[in-house]
Amino acid sequence: MNNLQEMTDEELALRYIDGDNRAFDLLLSRNQSKLFSYILFVVRDREVADDIFQETFVKVICKLKQRKYTTSGKFSAWLTRIAHNVIMDWYRAQKTEKIVEPTQDNDLSNLHVQQTITSNIENYYVYQQTLNDVKQMMNLLPAPQREVVFMRYYQELSFKEIAELTNVSINTSLGRMRYALLNMRRMAKEHNVALVID
Repeated sequence: MNNLQEMTDEELALRYIDGDNRAFDLLLSRNQSKLFSYILFVVRDREVADDIFQETFVKVICKLKQRKYTTSGKFSAWLTRIAHNVIMDWYRAQKTEKIVEPTQDNDLSNLHVQQTITSNIENYYVYQQTLNDVKQMMNLLPAPQREVVFMRYYQELSFKEIAELTNVSINTSLGRMRYALLNMRRMAKEHNVALVID
């Protein structure tokens, strides 16, 4: 039990609650990149994302110290839910109704997407162009649809987890994904874009 590296995030959280600050340092290093990518994707502003990231971890520390964490689910899902709530609070404070403001270029390069192993340079460029086309189409999706696509494909969350994190029903999450895919297929057809690599 002394080797922190071998512990799960859930075990580390409990260890931190019991007073081991090194456990929190490890939790932070394991989760910061994925969480920051999520926040930045939603708010589209690095400074705002930094502030929200820091506020999220302040809330995490407070909740852990108040023993408001239980190991009933994944620590990363609990963490993402807190971040989602902080983002929603920030948007409410901004008095805006949209979750994500559309930008000129829906740049997802800050996300850690698994790279496809390509056998030749042509496949690599086709893959890159397809990814670019998908990014452009995602930019045109309504914010709730874009968020569910991000959580499902980039964070690999289940629809149940997405529903819990965004405070909607599973059916609403599924519906948003369905409409996102329909919209992206429609856009691909209108612009003669192939989204499947043979």
